[in-house]
Amino acid sequence: MSIRSERKEEHLKLAQMFFNKQKYNSFDQLHLLRPALPETKVDTQILGVEMFKKRVSAPFFINAMTGGSQESKVVNKALGHVAAKEKIALALGSASILAKEEDQLDSFYVARNEDPDGVLIININPETPVEATNKIIHELNADALQIHLNTVQEIAMPEGDRNFFWLDHIKALRDQIDLPIIIKEVGFGLDEATIHTLKNAGIEYFDIAGSGGTNFAQIENARNSRDVSYLEDLGLSTVVSALIAKKEDVNFIVSGGVRNPLDVLKGLVLGGQYVGISNVFLQEYNQNGVAGLKQFISAWKNELAALIAIYGQNSLASLPQIKKYYDLPLKNQIDQLL
Repeated sequence: MSIRSERKEEHLKLAQMFFNKQKYNSFDQLHLLRPALPETKVDTQILGVEMFKKRVSAPFFINAMTGGSQESKVVNKALGHVAAKEKIALALGSASILAKEEDQLDSFYVARNEDPDGVLIININPETPVEATNKIIHELNADALQIHLNTVQEIAMPEGDRNFFWLDHIKALRDQIDLPIIIKEVGFGLDEATIHTLKNAGIEYFDIAGSGGTNFAQIENARNSRDVSYLEDLGLSTVVSALIAKKEDVNFIVSGGVRNPLDVLKGLVLGGQYVGISNVFLQEYNQNGVAGLKQFISAWKNELAALIAIYGQNSLASLPQIKKYYDLPLKNQIDQLL
């Protein structure tokens, strides 16, 4: 097993070790005002939405996790199967490994093989060569491309990159890739300056991936011979990052610490077009297998539809109209940053 593949499998194990489905985050400091007389009914049909020119059954999806090792091949096959059955989108983990290890393609392709017609998003680092990226897109018949920004993780990673001059290469990818491109953080949140710069560079989609869920500084610290735990609190919260993206008037995905259907609803109320979930779905699969994850996602759809009804709404488009308020610590952050 290569060093890259070994790291992929270590990440899976550590994500499971540090998983805490009750972890407190900024969603807990955001509250929605519910009418006692909603005048609505529960209707799962209203959850259907278009995503990158394809129809999906819900505005939430399985966000980027893994790929590039034998263990991740098994996981991606399962995720692809569930995505197909539940008709939701799937984003694969970083495929940049394929630029140097083409033999790992099958660990990603199994997902597309399981879901040949669904929305499949591939993920690369910002230094992946354009030629290799185009090849990955072709091989996986991708519908969109995520480019992840992970400076904090790289610094915490013992073998991580130390050169973060990425903008010119992102522009080159934008100019030469004929797919929607999503700029994605990895759990530390997108800030206003970054969104503004990349918006001006022609990027149309952003996955804010704020703090509150999987903490890759924590994961990399567990792999490190020295203590870099001080990096674990550098993240910008999901709610604040979403409000920043809303202010910048860009298309954005809310992810980072989404634990339940109420968090999904809050992400949509904040203005997210879609909501991404990673570790919660991964650990459900680890505990209860493919059938358990499928049932879990199906239940989330029913519960999200029920929440939309009790909050007095009849469509996804109307959700940002729901009144919201914040606990004072979060309100203080918002007042200082926006």
